[in-house]
Amino acid sequence: MLGKNQTIVTEFLLLGFPNLYSITILLFTVFLIAYIMTLSSNLIIIALVSTSHKLHSPMYFFLAHLSLSDILLTTDIVPNMLHLIWGEGGTMSVAGCISQLHFFACSANTECLLLTVMSYDRYLAICHPLHYTSIMNFKLCLKLAIWSWLIGFVVTVFIILQMGQLQFCGPNVIDHFFCDFSPLVKHSCSDTSFIETELLFLSVPITILPFGFITVTYVCIFLTILRIPSTTGRQKAFSTCSSHITVVCIYYGTLFTIYAVPSREYTININKILSLLYTAVTPFFNPIIYSLRNQEIGAAIRRFQKKIDF
Repeated sequence: MLGKNQTIVTEFLLLGFPNLYSITILLFTVFLIAYIMTLSSNLIIIALVSTSHKLHSPMYFFLAHLSLSDILLTTDIVPNMLHLIWGEGGTMSVAGCISQLHFFACSANTECLLLTVMSYDRYLAICHPLHYTSIMNFKLCLKLAIWSWLIGFVVTVFIILQMGQLQFCGPNVIDHFFCDFSPLVKHSCSDTSFIETELLFLSVPITILPFGFITVTYVCIFLTILRIPSTTGRQKAFSTCSSHITVVCIYYGTLFTIYAVPSREYTININKILSLLYTAVTPFFNPIIYSLRNQEIGAAIRRFQKKIDF
């Protein structure tokens, strides 16, 4: 039941970065350039994997899906964030907020699962090289990719359906640059205990178990690498998974920090910075990390550049 002084909220006012309004043009320019470069670099990765025969392997197949997930995630957040920066805040309907949360959660959940699948791929390649091609065939790769997207979508739908049943009361001001789960729940005048418990329950198969699986696979990988007799062999084996583990550390590190650590009012700015890491910065750096640390992608880029020159 709504109290007499409570009114139903139909739209939210997102403040964006109120402490940085004095440098609006600079902030807008930086994030616009970063967004364009994020789209371009991830599209290049997808194009290279699709067209280069030397990149037709499970590792690059999953990398292309990771790039697609990054594109969807950053496109869901950054364009509206640019609007908020330029307008020094802006409004978004409740339905729009929930929709933004839906696409964000779908992309984030799928990315967690894709990173897990990629760790399994590296585990097979390094720990069981003789059986790698027979196990990690195209049929299995396709199934793993489809299930990653499907599970990421289905899990999100459960939460979003519950979010759609909530009623939101004033004040309608959200001091953030996108509609995340926590600020939306805080503005609800409905009982949110069930949906918060549901989120905690569903986070286990989406984040906790995958992270545990990734940890176990990399323990096995490192133990296998240490048993390789030659230094060159160890370096070559480690180089095949160094990019992936770098991305995993950045992505899961920010997720756990912002969602596992209880929120406090005095940490709003820190939460925004951490949110920026996995909504804008990580999708920007993922293709750079893989390109710099991977010789085959670097070679594919050089071949592509030569074709353009001719």
